[in-house]
Amino acid sequence: MTTLSNETLVFECETGNYHTFCPISCVSWLYQKIEDSFFLVIGTKTCGYFLQNALGVMIFAEPRYAMAELEEGDISAQLNDYKELKRLCLQIKQDRNPSVIVWIGTCTTEIIKMDLEGMAPRLEIEIGLPIVVARANGLDYAFTQGEDTVLAAMAQRCPSESTQNVSCDAKLSSHSIMPKTSEKIYDPALPGISQSVPLKKPAVVLFGSLPSTVATQLTLELKTQGIEVSGWLPSQRYADLPLLSEGTYVCGVNPFLSRTATTLMRRRKCKLIGAPFPIGPDGTRAWVEKICSVFGIVPQGLEQRELKIWNTLEDYLQLIRGKSVFFMGDNLLEISLARFLTRCGMIIYEIGIPYMDKRFQAAELELLQKTCREMKVPMPRIVEKPDNYYQIQRIRELQPDLAITGMAHANPLEARGITTKWSVEFTFAQIHGFANSREILELVTRPLRRNQSLDSLGWAKLVK
Repeated sequence: MTTLSNETLVFECETGNYHTFCPISCVSWLYQKIEDSFFLVIGTKTCGYFLQNALGVMIFAEPRYAMAELEEGDISAQLNDYKELKRLCLQIKQDRNPSVIVWIGTCTTEIIKMDLEGMAPRLEIEIGLPIVVARANGLDYAFTQGEDTVLAAMAQRCPSESTQNVSCDAKLSSHSIMPKTSEKIYDPALPGISQSVPLKKPAVVLFGSLPSTVATQLTLELKTQGIEVSGWLPSQRYADLPLLSEGTYVCGVNPFLSRTATTLMRRRKCKLIGAPFPIGPDGTRAWVEKICSVFGIVPQGLEQRELKIWNTLEDYLQLIRGKSVFFMGDNLLEISLARFLTRCGMIIYEIGIPYMDKRFQAAELELLQKTCREMKVPMPRIVEKPDNYYQIQRIRELQPDLAITGMAHANPLEARGITTKWSVEFTFAQIHGFANSREILELVTRPLRRNQSLDSLGWAKLVK
């Protein structure tokens, strides 16, 4: 076993598979975020069973997603996929009238090589409705990367200045005597002096799906510092996708959006602000400070704001200081959560993570390293694509106070005397920004408080 270093982070890569929740589960939060969308998951009965059980939505609730179920005829190429998808999309348009249909590819569409990207543009013209194709299959992607593929596809649909100018040409032609915004404007109050149009406030586009209340909180945090959030990807309505022109500043709010970041930089020529992610008071402060530094703004009041939040968390911090935690890896939030829990006084034995883009998470990794040095704790071991068999052996050896793990491993570990917490709960909880730091610690301490309550009742754990 590799020894923990006090100087630098230890990176390893094992040969385990993606032992994570299926990435098509991103439908559960994206269809609620994009209010005028409809998600069509193209897969087998297994995918349908998963969506029904994982999302817990009854048929009569009529959610804005559905299954296009592949049968034997589809898989053996005896049926015409295009005709079937056209029939379903026309039915969706008639019944729901969405602004956009999102096709979600699954493992089966990958295996039988369905040309979804080839069919979508032609069908889009025929039915007169935008169709976005995202391949959220579990062969290539981990749990939360399903959202990443959807946002990367939507990033290419965002308007640019050139497309807006083309659509406005007809209107401008009838008012050609009006000055352009970039021209000098004569001010009669100051003879002989021409004034330029005032410069716009610093603006940034944020990407990542968050509940509307959390998105508003982060928008207000930046507005307080004089920075305007010109849009969110995804937006609540498809028609309100943010304007992305060459040189537009963009910044992510979740660590699993590396493909979206790459698309924004390479395809849309945007400038990515590489910042830690706004998870925990320390991460939120660092996130705001980094964005401010790009625009040459000196942030105001962040230190006091962070200190105030830490003071409100003291009752939780007393429960977890000095305790150890082991991340098995599931939702790609592990680095950010580990950094926050290190600042809270916990010891991180290992950070398992299904996939990590070191370039996209460079600022987060740097903050984790800085936090470990300041807290004077060993640097954690970071294992990409961990092998669960070896992880279980390490957990038995280290005996952590808490293991944050996928649902598949929680009960077996509990039976062996290891206290666990489902990592999927951090995905669906509101954990971003200053105000939601308490929610993270509420989740982390719940199993620890449960054990304390059982001990106080005289109930020892059945298995030690």
